[in-house]
Amino acid sequence: YRELNLVENYMDNEQLQRLLTVLKTDKNRAVCNIVLFLLSTGARLNEALQAKWQFIDIDRCVWRIPATNSKSGKVRAVPLNETSLSVLSMQQDTEDGDTDEHDFVFINRQTGKPYTTIQKVWDRLRRKARLGHVRIHDLRHQYASMLVNSGRTLYEVQQILGHSTPKVTMRYSHLSTSTLQSASSCAADAIKEAMKKTG
Repeated sequence: YRELNLVENYMDNEQLQRLLTVLKTDKNRAVCNIVLFLLSTGARLNEALQAKWQFIDIDRCVWRIPATNSKSGKVRAVPLNETSLSVLSMQQDTEDGDTDEHDFVFINRQTGKPYTTIQKVWDRLRRKARLGHVRIHDLRHQYASMLVNSGRTLYEVQQILGHSTPKVTMRYSHLSTSTLQSASSCAADAIKEAMKKTG
């Protein structure tokens, strides 16, 4: 299991767009919302499926994951961005604004109970998006890669993902190297431009 967890699959922009199109249009809105929430927060599937409204502060844009649901065994605060807040808003709308009716954020409408798995539907969604290699856990890696490639530090990624040690987060260091290489290329571009002007 540990070896499988070290495998990382990343989507390029075209693949990500295909997935988002499927998530936006597929009839299974509940599971699509769960997948989009995972992609928007970097949460583990189990954390999302056990998410309760009482731990979500919409006003402060924070989702608190209790120690009992966290892999590290510690309370973790996940910042909620615009996309994840949109998913939560859609979940509230499906409950007619009454979140007191259910403790859990993601409820299976057929059973009236929280989801325990979404693997079967996820397999269908990823095939529909032509993403044969992408696992649910890869959505967490994708989130981390989006942060790192946007220039966020590995320390920030560690804090948001709730890694107990920096060593775990270091798996994304190759992404930051790529970002730094891209930044360094800006200097080369400036030098080449200046050389043109000197004749």
